[in-house]
Amino acid sequence: MENIYEKIRLLRIQQDLTLKELSDKTSLSVSFLSQVERGNSSLAITSLQKIAEGLGVSISYFFQESIETKYYTPAKNRKSFQIERSNAVYARLGGEFEGRALEPIYITLAPYQKQEVAFNHPGEEFYYVLAGEVVMNVDEQEYHMKAGDSIHFPSTVDHAWYNPTNESVHIISVLTPSIFKN
Repeated sequence: MENIYEKIRLLRIQQDLTLKELSDKTSLSVSFLSQVERGNSSLAITSLQKIAEGLGVSISYFFQESIETKYYTPAKNRKSFQIERSNAVYARLGGEFEGRALEPIYITLAPYQKQEVAFNHPGEEFYYVLAGEVVMNVDEQEYHMKAGDSIHFPSTVDHAWYNPTNESVHIISVLTPSIFKN
């Protein structure tokens, strides 16, 4: 149980929430939340569910084992993957540690590859073109990007991309929130 109390406090601090703000979100008293974070109060599953909802996580988050901390990712250990119905090749660049918020990814777009549907979702996105050309459509504006160009935008606006050339495009992307939870 001690691990649960620590996770609640860490998550609240990472989200820059005061005990009062968490209290307002959960309808649990500030004094109760303070006692929970210090491990001085027992925690009913219903209270834990309210806290999980207030912090924007699943209740199962508090029961997951701690992950092995890995800060360094050697190139030789990087594993590429593809998403169904996409020619894009992705490779995770980031480390593994508790509370990770950023998702750095190396992306290779095939020639003439295009996202057919614009997306939007919570978070932020940053793209830096290493080689090739890509057209980013962000919030109904088109940006023709070449090597050395970058773009950074809130993921809540509609966005999509396409490779207008017969050469692969190589991009570094950093997203929030992290996609691949441990």
